[in-house]
Amino acid sequence: MKQYLKLKLNQKLSPQQIQLMKLIQLPTIDFEQKIKQELEENPALEIRDNSNDVLDEDFSNSNEDELNNESIDDDDINIEDYINYDDTPAYKLSYNTNNDSENSEIPFASGISFTEYLLNQLNTLRLNDDEAKIAEFLVGSIDNSGYLRQNTDEIIDDLAFTQNIDVSIEKLKKILSIVQQLDPPGVGAQSLQECLILQLKRKPSNKQINLATNIIENSFDQFSKKHFNKLIVKYDINENELKAAIIEIEKLNPKPGNSYSNYEKPIEQIIPDFKIEISNNSLVLTLNNRNNPVLKISNHYNEMLKGYKLDKNKTKSQREAVQFIKQKLDSAKWFIDAVKQRQETLYVTMSAIMEYQEEYFLSGDEKQMKPMILKDIAEKIEMDISTISRVANSKYVDTPYGTKLLKEFFSESMTTQSGEEISTIEIKKILETIIEKENKRAPQTDEKLVKLLQEKGYKIARRTVAKYREQLNIPVARLRKEI
Repeated sequence: MKQYLKLKLNQKLSPQQIQLMKLIQLPTIDFEQKIKQELEENPALEIRDNSNDVLDEDFSNSNEDELNNESIDDDDINIEDYINYDDTPAYKLSYNTNNDSENSEIPFASGISFTEYLLNQLNTLRLNDDEAKIAEFLVGSIDNSGYLRQNTDEIIDDLAFTQNIDVSIEKLKKILSIVQQLDPPGVGAQSLQECLILQLKRKPSNKQINLATNIIENSFDQFSKKHFNKLIVKYDINENELKAAIIEIEKLNPKPGNSYSNYEKPIEQIIPDFKIEISNNSLVLTLNNRNNPVLKISNHYNEMLKGYKLDKNKTKSQREAVQFIKQKLDSAKWFIDAVKQRQETLYVTMSAIMEYQEEYFLSGDEKQMKPMILKDIAEKIEMDISTISRVANSKYVDTPYGTKLLKEFFSESMTTQSGEEISTIEIKKILETIIEKENKRAPQTDEKLVKLLQEKGYKIARRTVAKYREQLNIPVARLRKEI
């Protein structure tokens, strides 16, 4: 062992930089919550009443040195940095904002949970104490989709270990059948096949329902693989009879719990961060005003600092108090500056994207969308790729053609047989159109889709077609087959 000197250069992010990165990646709703949280935690920070706005000059520069835990002297605090701090953000003076006050409140749905809904139905049934406990356990084990994911043996073991209840398989199946009679139909099933059978048995009996039930009970594998010819031969029926049975099956809900549980969740509402409009054949970009809070330093804290400055006989307790005040004021100033930089970053990034994809925003034709990657925008506005990624992954823009997620405008390029560079978005759109127009009785395989794309001038591999098809949530040809 020996002692030696070593020089090392480290690059570390300041607390302000970390705070800024966190703010940039927040969508509008989360950003509003962050503002509320900061206002609650820091009494030195306030939100300005817009009716009393006075637009002064830009931020004044201030020294933001970190404090240590020692006592401080008068010279340690530059009171003027805080008293004369201009709290009107610069972006309030220079950026267009969307002042539409609609959607200022996000509606929420209220009501009981899915489990409580089932338990309320259970309470109307005549069950003894042991049966009631087992039924309540089963209801509590049903997930939001309406399924009981455990098998019978696992349920018996859980009842023994957690509830100290010893139950036979026959008794458990009897109580489970009672639970499966609750609404919505199909609840409590342990598989998709059982879920569909439970729903079919609740329907009035007729020829189509009976055939559909028979198919699901005895030929579920052939049905799921769409081997329609085998079903026609097996049940000695014609194509129209099979089609009528399939229509009845398609009316069933594969996730019965969702029909209720969706009502207990908050109503999802996308709040666009930007709005693009077309005026005189040119694009106009505005920021959502909900992304544009007007924050300021608390006047009360400023008055406290003024009093400290004028007091000639400063006590130790006063100095400790003003040290706490300075920490809160520094935190407030850092946050205001971070909010300002967030708006600058969002506006500059979206402006660059809008200029890059100008032809698309003017026409709405996805074929006009240029290949664009994060690096293209990063180089255009001289920012880091990670910053562009934070903006693109969570922000929405309201366009004349609908509300879009920013990352939807980014895509790789592909060269056609004529040498022209096009966006992969265009390829996906053409692929989707081909599949929509195909004969559903004989859907196109991936190999056939490759040939059709090549005929249109797009040289593309089969595995790439399969990848794009999966990204579009389109199943393989066998599962797209209809009769």
